[in-house]
Amino acid sequence: MGSRTDSKQHKRVKLTPRPALKPAKERSGAPVKPKREAVSHVAPAPSKRRGKGKEREATPVPSRSTKKTKAKDSPKPEPLHALPSTFKIISGSYEKLLYGIEGTTSTEGSSYSFILKPIFIFPAHISSVRAVAASPHGGKWLATGSGDEIVKVWDLRRRKEIGGLMHHEGSITHLEFPSRSHLLSASEDGSLCLFHARDWSVLRTLKGHKGRVNSVAVHPSGKVALSVGKDRTLRMWDLMRGNGSASTKLGKEAEVVHWSTDGSLFVVLTQSTIDIYSTDMTLLHTITHPSRLHDVKFCKRVVGNGEVLLVAAEDKKLSVYDLPSDRTIVPPVVAEMVGHTNRVKAVETLAIALPSASGSTQSSTTIISTISSDGKIRLYDMAALPESNKEKLQLDPVAEYDTKGSRLTCLAMADGEAVNPAAVNGKRKRTEEGEGDSGGEDEVAGAQDSDSDDEDEHEAEEEAEEEEAEEEEGDDDNEDEGDE
Repeated sequence: MGSRTDSKQHKRVKLTPRPALKPAKERSGAPVKPKREAVSHVAPAPSKRRGKGKEREATPVPSRSTKKTKAKDSPKPEPLHALPSTFKIISGSYEKLLYGIEGTTSTEGSSYSFILKPIFIFPAHISSVRAVAASPHGGKWLATGSGDEIVKVWDLRRRKEIGGLMHHEGSITHLEFPSRSHLLSASEDGSLCLFHARDWSVLRTLKGHKGRVNSVAVHPSGKVALSVGKDRTLRMWDLMRGNGSASTKLGKEAEVVHWSTDGSLFVVLTQSTIDIYSTDMTLLHTITHPSRLHDVKFCKRVVGNGEVLLVAAEDKKLSVYDLPSDRTIVPPVVAEMVGHTNRVKAVETLAIALPSASGSTQSSTTIISTISSDGKIRLYDMAALPESNKEKLQLDPVAEYDTKGSRLTCLAMADGEAVNPAAVNGKRKRTEEGEGDSGGEDEVAGAQDSDSDDEDEHEAEEEAEEEEAEEEEGDDDNEDEGDE
């Protein structure tokens, strides 16, 4: 995934095709003045709908297309997929470096252990990496955002840079894949942008915040999103129509917002305060944490039912708050995940399958990854948390990777190899090894509905076309060199 030295590859490209929703003047034929050109340090594969510059930003209007078209243009809940047996951890740093770690499990009798090994380390941006996100259910796409105002897109499987999206005019503050076919970005310019991950066209541009957007959270349904920013407001966005649906004044600048796993609660972090809300924006609890907060994540229990709240903070540990089914009870701290020697900056979770000695699926668990300013990436096993405990537990990491002093800033986790690489639901499953040299890419395996099957087939066709186009472009470059 490193940069190429061939001068032919360092070319200016425009990677912001026309948006799916256009303002009224643009539909009537009025010219749109390009603001800036998108620049990629590695030339992307040619696209049939590559734009000629950044389109004029305007307040989106409700889509007038049919229900079928609207469903494709907006994120929707992902169908059930087979759990991966391996995983990837990706982290960015202030030193502009991007770290890729591959995780595997090994069995030792009735127990199992985790192994972390680096698969890539390289400078990804010309400024500090501030946000990173990986597409779910297959982990094909990786997006990174930086203080250089660029969102870079990578093919995580082939470890190849696709190009850069230059839609924003401020540092990138948040990236998230609501589904494997959509990318949502936020910036210090006060806007949010929804991209289609097939051709990276702009589907929605959401404006409303006055100042920096600090955090965004998409509801599990994929229909709405919450955002908080410097203007001290909490805003709700209708992703189906592409506009704001509600907003409320918080009276303080919130730094993080996140939905629960079932979408019945959301949490807002401000300095050292945790505010828990219901979906109707009723404040249920306000919890004062002992130290400054940095990140939060809801996680389902592996042992027992219900979910917990994982809180990363300045106190060098990950606090685990229990969420009782009785919403009137204040969530207590039931465990602490320890091991870091400096502030914990971010936390991510991923459900994986645990193979038995024979190679078949024995069980599953949820792994928790954390990064810290101490330069360590640590891994915890959610199965170590019992269903109930009277005393606060201390849980140690099950694996770790040392970056040797990098100041880590952001974190993402992605699926690795699926449980059954041969076939799932009658589809071929890609193997991790050798896929960078393969001529075409198979669909991501998983139990999917008919719409998802069609999407996979179409995606495979487009990937084959892109690879052919890359070969043709390489031939053209060679001819040009010969002429010179």
